[in-house]
Amino acid sequence: MIPVVSLGEIDSTSREAARRAAAGDTGPVWLHAEAQTAGRGRSDRVWDSPRGNLFATLLVPFEGAVGTAALRSFTACLAVARVLDTLTGARERVTLKWPNDALLDGRKVAGVLLEAGEVKRQRWLSIGIGINLAHAPETARWPTICVADVRDTPAPEPLAVLDLLGDALAEEERHLREGGFAVTRARWIARAARLGQQIEARLPQETLAGRFDGIAGDGALLLGMADGQRRVAAADIHFPDVTIQKAEADHAVGD
Repeated sequence: MIPVVSLGEIDSTSREAARRAAAGDTGPVWLHAEAQTAGRGRSDRVWDSPRGNLFATLLVPFEGAVGTAALRSFTACLAVARVLDTLTGARERVTLKWPNDALLDGRKVAGVLLEAGEVKRQRWLSIGIGINLAHAPETARWPTICVADVRDTPAPEPLAVLDLLGDALAEEERHLREGGFAVTRARWIARAARLGQQIEARLPQETLAGRFDGIAGDGALLLGMADGQRRVAAADIHFPDVTIQKAEADHAVGD
């Protein structure tokens, strides 16, 4: 059983994981915050972090090949999906958006942030996970929702959800360890949002539009275009029919 350290209100569980790793403590340990004053998402975007939602980071030593660290985004997202299945009782309403988001009724409900480093030849990996349980902070990047929006009962307690999440992530890690990424990939694709449909991959210098064909063996997105299939290693994914709210601040929820 991986221990859980509850930290009250801090800047960020991911930042705390990096500080602990720099001091030589690479876990394994779950770091949990009741609230974050400087929560971060992907691309260093702001992650709004009100009390009542889940903010947790798993810090672990990492022994695998450097290139395989990113694959933990898929195991983490699958674990989040399983937890949401339990909390909502509506598996068919929970989907996964490449590369690191979980959607509920097509709205963003959770996200994953991976970070890695090395201290004195010891590599470490942190898996930050945020789930909107009681609140759905507005974002300029994607419509949001929280678990409480689809339940007749109050939002679940974050630490109780973290117990479920720890068990689910351990099970997904077992699938990856025993079956390789091919098993994880198949499990993720089975829950993928907009598989076989038109999406947009927004890169810094261009926007690519095409059919979402799934993910490659290294986790890259496969985009079917008029001139053939293209691999996309990193991008912001947009669904053409989703209306994005406009806001001055570029806030994100697990982005």
